[in-house]
Amino acid sequence: MTHKTLLNAHTQLDKKLDILHGVGPRMLPKLQKLGLNTIEDALFHLPGRYEDRRQFKTINQLTDNQQEVFVGSVLASGENATTRSRRKIYEVIVGDASGKISLKWFRYRKPWLQKRFPLGQKAVFIGEVKRFAALREIHHPDSELLDADQNLQQLIQSDPLNFGRILPVYPLTEGLSQKQARKIWHQLICDFADLTQSFIPTEIRQKYQLQTIPEALKQIHWPDNGVDLQDLENGQDNSRRSLVFDEFFFLELGLALKRAGVQLEKGIAFSCKHKYTIPLNKILPFKLTEAQRRVLGEIKRDMMAPQPMHRLLQGDVGSGKTLVALMSALIAIENNTQVAIVAPTEILAEQHYQTFSTWLDKLGLKTGLLQGNMPAATKRDRLEQIATGEINLVVGTHAILQEGVDFYHLGLGIIDEQHRFGVRQRSLLKHKGVNPDILVMTATPIPRTLSMTLYGDLSVSVIDQLPPGRKPVTTEIFRSSQRQQAYLRIRQELEQGRQAYVVYPLVEESEKSDLQAATVAAESFANEIFPGLKVGLLHGRMKTAEKDNVMNSFRQGDLQLLVSTTVIEVGVDVPNATVMMIEHADRFGLSQLHQLRGRVGRGAEKSYCLLIPSVHYSEDAARRLRVMVETNDGFRIAEADLEIRGPGDFLGTRQAGLPDLRVASLLKDIRILEEARYEAFEYVKITDQLSTIDAEPVKRELIRRWGGRLELAAIG
Repeated sequence: MTHKTLLNAHTQLDKKLDILHGVGPRMLPKLQKLGLNTIEDALFHLPGRYEDRRQFKTINQLTDNQQEVFVGSVLASGENATTRSRRKIYEVIVGDASGKISLKWFRYRKPWLQKRFPLGQKAVFIGEVKRFAALREIHHPDSELLDADQNLQQLIQSDPLNFGRILPVYPLTEGLSQKQARKIWHQLICDFADLTQSFIPTEIRQKYQLQTIPEALKQIHWPDNGVDLQDLENGQDNSRRSLVFDEFFFLELGLALKRAGVQLEKGIAFSCKHKYTIPLNKILPFKLTEAQRRVLGEIKRDMMAPQPMHRLLQGDVGSGKTLVALMSALIAIENNTQVAIVAPTEILAEQHYQTFSTWLDKLGLKTGLLQGNMPAATKRDRLEQIATGEINLVVGTHAILQEGVDFYHLGLGIIDEQHRFGVRQRSLLKHKGVNPDILVMTATPIPRTLSMTLYGDLSVSVIDQLPPGRKPVTTEIFRSSQRQQAYLRIRQELEQGRQAYVVYPLVEESEKSDLQAATVAAESFANEIFPGLKVGLLHGRMKTAEKDNVMNSFRQGDLQLLVSTTVIEVGVDVPNATVMMIEHADRFGLSQLHQLRGRVGRGAEKSYCLLIPSVHYSEDAARRLRVMVETNDGFRIAEADLEIRGPGDFLGTRQAGLPDLRVASLLKDIRILEEARYEAFEYVKITDQLSTIDAEPVKRELIRRWGGRLELAAIG
């Protein structure tokens, strides 16, 4: 395809879906609801599963818990049973020469069903077979009516799109039926699949026996009858593998280019004479763990290299990332450069400031705090101290990234809780200096598949060891009716001189929500549940000074119980707190529950996390709570979170840099991801960052797909 033909093909693929026959003003919004706006979007909206309509089974051949297709005649029909809740159900008994089966509708229009299924009506039925003791039944089956004298061969000939083949089953929205969807997608594939093109170099495609994109799209939407249905259902067929490889290859190409760009840039080659790290080691009240020492070695090697460091530091809650960050900062300061630490919330920025300034003061170094809500005069002074180099280390929120914050010489930027920041924020911090080193930290353990995709341009270090003396937190679920038992557990801990947190998801009562508010709860704990005990309240709408006072009172032990919203999720460190009760625990995500639990178990005493879900909650919420009870391992929790929510929601925000993958799954396609990653990184190397003539079409396609999202404009 010439460049001009290619542009024309892209123009066609970018067209709106209403150019399709049957997609008018009523159908278009339904497709848009599925996130489909263009022909290309729709081509990559793949079937969720398949139905085998190559041949029909007799009723006695139907398999329990399987989606089945069979022909039967109506033997009985009517509202003749009630459920335990006394709601009527509609039941149709159908049979053939081999046996009979019950069909049931729980939501229905009686006149419609009566008219559709009179006695003797012959039809093709499609649905999942369920077994209850000796009885088999299908709920809400699909059906195609047959004339009394019509045989299967005639049906297949009259409707070849829906019978006699393996059929795609598409993810739908309200008002769009499978029959309509199949008609639309059949037309799409016939008219537009050949306009797509494969840009993966031929030798790579041959090596992995990949299909071209047009071939793969045709096969995945309308499989040949000889295809293995099991492979199709499991996503193991070659058509899907080819599309997944293609998607990962281009994503990893972009990440490989970013990594190569970092390697080509000239950074600061720091020297390390341990001017500050050895004195700090002497005054620390504890020793570094093996894992902390190993990770520090990796960071130190990067900092001493002539290219800028781009490293991701992962460590579970309480693994000691802050100390590693402090040691890294001291290497930069020893080389007469400044350090910036960016935190996602003011409360965490303040805590980092207190921690870092405590140690830096002892070493004769100056720390500064920069926040958005500072008085104008204080802010002016702080900005001047940063610009003149008087401050060695600046801690702050995203205020650090704003215009008007100029460093004298920024050598190291540290971003804490990376999942709250995106690629753009990393880039803004980098531009505050001349190619400073960047260290990105997260206490949200990220499964390897996800970190390879999200942070493929970063090297990864993992602190996989907790400091000695840390005991795993025991987690228990208490139903609302068992609340008094949870209070008893808290009382036992408080009577032994320990402290406790109670966490709520909302700050104040809302008409739209039945959640108990933290403000009301704090009064209740102080006056009714634990009268005589000192109870504090902490929430996001309080002024900074108020929050500081409450937090300091809790740290110093003046408050025994802290009722809080999720502002205490990250970084707050009170070793004497041994119990946390989380109200409406079903409303929190898994990683958030894990972060919250990490606020206890920070001392030597046994600690507890008590989860109290709402009265009614979903199956997904139940799975999350079960995982919390079963494990304290952050990586296991992250994997479960990814399984339950899927990668799109795993980090909570689109701006976190997570790519929109159309076909690939970060859960089940790790092997393909690793192969595609290897080939992409090799290809960038052998084509000298895609600068050869052969690589020109690949480069153009990469910019088309990912240029904006991965900030690749420079390679254009």
